[in-house]
Amino acid sequence: MDDFTPDSFLVCDLHPSPNHGERRGCDGPDAIILHYTGLRTGDAEASWRADPGGEALRWLIDPVSQVSSHYLVHEDGRIVQLVREARRAWHAGRSSWAGETDINSFSIGIEIANPGHDGGLPPFADKQIEAVIALCRDISARHRIVPQRVLAHSDIAPGRKIDPGERFPWDELHRQGVGHWVKPEAISGGRFFARGDSGQPIEALRAMLAMYGYGISIEPEFDEATENVVAAFQRHFRPARVDGVADSSTILTLRNLIAALDAPAIV
Repeated sequence: MDDFTPDSFLVCDLHPSPNHGERRGCDGPDAIILHYTGLRTGDAEASWRADPGGEALRWLIDPVSQVSSHYLVHEDGRIVQLVREARRAWHAGRSSWAGETDINSFSIGIEIANPGHDGGLPPFADKQIEAVIALCRDISARHRIVPQRVLAHSDIAPGRKIDPGERFPWDELHRQGVGHWVKPEAISGGRFFARGDSGQPIEALRAMLAMYGYGISIEPEFDEATENVVAAFQRHFRPARVDGVADSSTILTLRNLIAALDAPAIV
């Protein structure tokens, strides 16, 4: 397998993965999807301690795995490129956003070395986050990716994926010009909606979530799918409490995000 020229000047090393294909139905990527690697179980734990991210790298370039990403960011900030940006890496799986279902064709996938929830969801290293921010800024500038199209894996696959998790510093990324964010509304009492509720307010909630981009139909029932989408929203935008309950803090934060969609991005 031949090496290729890195797409970003930030890349430290190349480890080409065979797991990619042609992009379909688009001229190029218009979204960035952030993941954590989530490998720290069984025999992988010893590998993680000796070489953080190494187990993930081996998995992402193994033809048996049938998964890949364009980039892997190690804990020390090293950025490895695995798939050329022009190609369709296999990182999103079954997913949707803003009516699109072939997210792999429309996106750049970035894996961030972290053992994830199964490993206690430790904080992401400062150097690692600095590298993620720099890489996202570079990719966004070259492909004209708007802030609201920098997304979590959990955003595009609610109920199926929970990475990069509620401890990922989306607020810091936004301060550095990456991603869309508003300060979450404070958690307080008041009316809330949860699984089993129904009626026009639920239909309005689902419509707001769909308006922002989440893959949810507009129906008057607060079902399991609604709970999963609300939890995914909270994990990204209101991480202080992730419970799938649409309290006033969640609904007001969602409203404010939609209102801020036309706000100018930091470049």
